[in-house]
Amino acid sequence: MSLQVEKLEHNMAKLTIEVSAEDVEKALQAAYLKERKKISIPGFRKGKVPRQMIEKMYGPEVFYDEAANHMISEAYGKAYDECELEIVSQPEIDITQLEKGKPFIFTAEVAVKPEVTLGEYKGLKVDKVSTRVTQKEVDEEIEKERDRNARTVEITDRPVQDKDQIMLDFEGFVDGEAFEGGKGEKYPLTIGSGSFIPGFEDQLIGAEIGKELEVNVTFPEDYQAEDLAGKAAVFKCTVHEIKAKELPELDDEFVSDVSETSSTVDEYKAEVKAKIKERKEREGKQKKEDQAVEQAVANAQIDIPEPMIELQTKQMADDFARRLMQQGLNMEQYFQFTGLSEEKFMEEMRPQAEKRIRTRLVLEAVAAAEKIEVSDERLDEELKKMADSYQMEVDKLKEFMGENEKKEMREDIAVQEAVTLIADAAAEG
Repeated sequence: MSLQVEKLEHNMAKLTIEVSAEDVEKALQAAYLKERKKISIPGFRKGKVPRQMIEKMYGPEVFYDEAANHMISEAYGKAYDECELEIVSQPEIDITQLEKGKPFIFTAEVAVKPEVTLGEYKGLKVDKVSTRVTQKEVDEEIEKERDRNARTVEITDRPVQDKDQIMLDFEGFVDGEAFEGGKGEKYPLTIGSGSFIPGFEDQLIGAEIGKELEVNVTFPEDYQAEDLAGKAAVFKCTVHEIKAKELPELDDEFVSDVSETSSTVDEYKAEVKAKIKERKEREGKQKKEDQAVEQAVANAQIDIPEPMIELQTKQMADDFARRLMQQGLNMEQYFQFTGLSEEKFMEEMRPQAEKRIRTRLVLEAVAAAEKIEVSDERLDEELKKMADSYQMEVDKLKEFMGENEKKEMREDIAVQEAVTLIADAAAEG
C-alpha cells in the first residue's frame, strides 16, 4: 500500500491510497470465495462454480464491490495510522481505479483537527454573584419540604379552592352545539395547574360537590384545533370529588422526620440556610466558569471543518435518541409529539454541536499553552471517584480500562483544569 497526503483548505485533507495489483487479486479471490454460494449456473453444483466461469458470464466486475469494501476498510485503517494527521471526521471515499490486474486506487477526503489561535483568556470580566441567603428563601425552602411531606385528604365540607385536586365531569358547547373532544368524565384536575385553557380553572373555584355550573371561556387564537380557535365556549361542569394537601406542622417532630442532623426547628432552619448558601456558591462558581469560558472561546479564532460539525451533530442526535429509548420512546414518536422533522431537528442541533467543538478546542489549546499536565496521582484521584460511584474496587476498574480510556480521562481532567484557570483569573464586577 502507498499513501499520498494533500492538505486542502479549511482544515481538510485528501488521502490518495494505492493497493497493489497483487493485493487486488487476493481481495477478488476472497470475494469469490465469499459470494460463490449465492451464484447458480446450469451444469454446476451451487457453490462449486469456478471463478473464471462466473466472471465470463457476469463480467469481471461481479466481485468488485465486495473486494473494494474489503480493501477500503483495510487500507484506510493503515493509512489512518500512517498519515500522522489528527482526523476528526468519517472519510468521504471516491474510487479512482478498480480493474483486474491493476492497482486499486481510491481517495479519502477527511477533516483534520484545526489549529486554535487563542485570544485573551485571563483577566476576563464576569458578573459578581451574591451568595447571601434571605429569610424568605429559607421559609420557601421549608414550605417546599412541608409540601413534599403533605398527605392528601378528602374534602366534603367546603367548595373548591385554589390548589385543590378535583374529579370533574365536563362537556363543552360552541354556539349551543357540543364539539368533538370537549367532553370528559371523572377527569382528574389540580386547580391552578394550567392544564385547561386560560380562565377555565379559575371559574371552578367556589364550585360545590354535585352541583352543575357553567364555565365561560374563549379559545386562544392560536389554539391547535383550528375550528375552535378564537371562539367562545360554554362548559357544563360537575365536581364529584375534592381533595386537598394537608401540610405537616413545622415542629420538632417534623424536623426529626426530614433531617438526619437537626432535632429542633431552629437547628433545621440553620441547616436549610447552610444548604441554600452551599447551592448558591456552587451555582455561582458554575456561572463564573460559564461566562469566563464563553468569552475565552469568543476571543479565539478557529476554522472548524464542516464534516467535523456534521459528525458531532450526528453523535449528539444519537445520544439524544438513546436517552429517549431509556424513557420508552423513539425518535419517530418524538417527531410526532413535537411536530419537528428529522431535518429540522438536525438543523436545531447543529449550533450546539459547533459550540461544543469550539469550546473543547479552545480549552485544549489553553491547557497546552499553560502546560497543564495530569499526574498519575491526579488520574488516580478521578479513578477512585469513578470506582466509588460504581461501587467497585479501583484496581478492578483499572483492569477494565485500556490506555486509550486513560488518555481520554487525562485530557478531560486537563480541560477541566483549564476551565478553573480561566475562571480563577477572571475579575468579578
